Amino acid sequence: MKFDVISIFPEFFEGALSCGMLRVAQDKGAMDIKITNPRDFVKDRVVDDYQFGGGAGMVFKPEPLIKAINSVRTDRSTLVYLTPKGELLDQKMVNEFARKDHMIIISGRYKGVDERIIDVFEPRQISVGDYILSGGETAALVLIESITRLLPGVLGNRDSAETDSFQKNLLEAPIYTRPGVYRRLKVPNVLRSGNHNRIAEWRRKKSIEMTLLRKPELLGNETFSEKDFEILLEVLNGRNS
Repeated sequence: MKFDVISIFPEFFEGALSCGMLRVAQDKGAMDIKITNPRDFVKDRVVDDYQFGGGAGMVFKPEPLIKAINSVRTDRSTLVYLTPKGELLDQKMVNEFARKDHMIIISGRYKGVDERIIDVFEPRQISVGDYILSGGETAALVLIESITRLLPGVLGNRDSAETDSFQKNLLEAPIYTRPGVYRRLKVPNVLRSGNHNRIAEWRRKKSIEMTLLRKPELLGNETFSEKDFEILLEVLNGRNS
């Protein structure tokens, strides 16, 4: 997959893209990324101005951003504008983006972008949470990493991505590693039993329990078996007792 990020701070991405999974993805050729600076498309390098009508905060001017976007856009490009006014990013959306060939990510700054940029390109407007950041660069890295880890060949074990929280509308079950006992806290016996069917049942049960207790809104998107409903009733009865 190819990513083009539109940002006035290309240096912001240098550290994140040079380590961990994002570096591995580039080394394997699964992901190619380029940062385009809108300042490079105007002689005075000024990309912001005051709002019409007054008000606090500067606004991205249309010309530098439009030129920057057009310099990388193709017929196969998917445009995303990162803004707190957008749809809340979730795993379903990430899975959808992971099937794209080319994504252009517009990282806003200041008070936001001139509305005519939205009118011209009609980008998908995405928010990474109901809070405010100084710019879209941090959000861009969140989006890029969430997508990249789903690309073929990036993770050493594909099952690692498939069993993550949210991937199947459930939170991930508790996980343990060695030692088997730490400060009198023991790893559940079932995980050391070697019985893969029992382990799978335990993990399913714990996933349902954790989701019900922490993020019950996810359960409306999951398909449940008769045994799953028994688990739900057991957890609910435990909460009400």
